[in-house]
Amino acid sequence: MGRPRAFDEDEVTRAAVGLFASRAYDGISVDDLVAHLGVHRNSLYKVFGSKRGLYLAALRRHLREEVRPLLAAVAAAHDPARALPELLTAIAARPELDLLLLAVAERAPVDPEVADEVGAILRELDSTVALALAEAPPELVHALTAAALGLRLRHRAGPGAADAGAALLDHIKL
Repeated sequence: MGRPRAFDEDEVTRAAVGLFASRAYDGISVDDLVAHLGVHRNSLYKVFGSKRGLYLAALRRHLREEVRPLLAAVAAAHDPARALPELLTAIAARPELDLLLLAVAERAPVDPEVADEVGAILRELDSTVALALAEAPPELVHALTAAALGLRLRHRAGPGAADAGAALLDHIKL
């Protein structure tokens, strides 16, 4: 009989979200995962199969528990158009959304499964923005989504993105 698992899979996945969001997939080795997550290498492989398996579990958790609730809040709002600036500002200003950003930029071009996951969430984001802007052309919807992600990317390079996001929203008549 094998030893009982000495770690909480959900806790490890949650911690992996933060690690992958801070340093990206290619910036993290299996040794880094073992050291930062406190999981033995064999246990990591047994539960997740590979570094990529843990990454996919972390990405799915991130989308389910951090990104989709933001979208749902706008969709459920009495006036989605009034809730939209908060969504776009949250995307631009919240570092916990960096995993989505990095997945779009780094992994989606080289990993079809990641591309499917982020493609689905980007379509949901576009649908949420379109709901809030009932008469907006699809090009504007895509531009707002891209602007919010771009502001998050700029923020990773240095401060000021939140100010730029607020300025952008001030100039868009929602």
